[in-house]
Amino acid sequence: MIKDIVSFLRKISPFLAVIILWRLQLNFWNPAGILAIIPIFYYSFVRPIPYFSLMSILFCFLIDYTGGTVLFWTTMYFIAYAVNGFQYFIDLQRTDKNAIVPFIIFFGLSLFILMIINISWIMLWRCICLFIWVSVIYIPVINLLKRVHRDD
Repeated sequence: MIKDIVSFLRKISPFLAVIILWRLQLNFWNPAGILAIIPIFYYSFVRPIPYFSLMSILFCFLIDYTGGTVLFWTTMYFIAYAVNGFQYFIDLQRTDKNAIVPFIIFFGLSLFILMIINISWIMLWRCICLFIWVSVIYIPVINLLKRVHRDD
């Protein structure tokens, strides 16, 4: 009985992580729940889970809705999903270091596009701070999720 509950919680932990990280919105540390991009990226592209793409699309849309970016993160997710389809050139499932370099490229390029769209010194500063913060927090979040989520 207890083993079944623990097994169930381990299997749904990526889904719970996205919900929790999106819900913990703070203006500076987690604007619009952007930290939810970390498990969305990891469990959509690096270690794909069945049916996680549907939740990823929903939460990218919710990040867009709360952040005031009209379908920006959803579009970036679709572009990354299409690029990930080229498994001959890019194989994220076999990358080392939890695929931090592809994540930094994805997130950095997204923030750069967002900064170009709304160019100002304040936006430049916010994008730099957000890029550094999310890049630094990526590894601890992924390591925690890998410890919790195990397919039994």
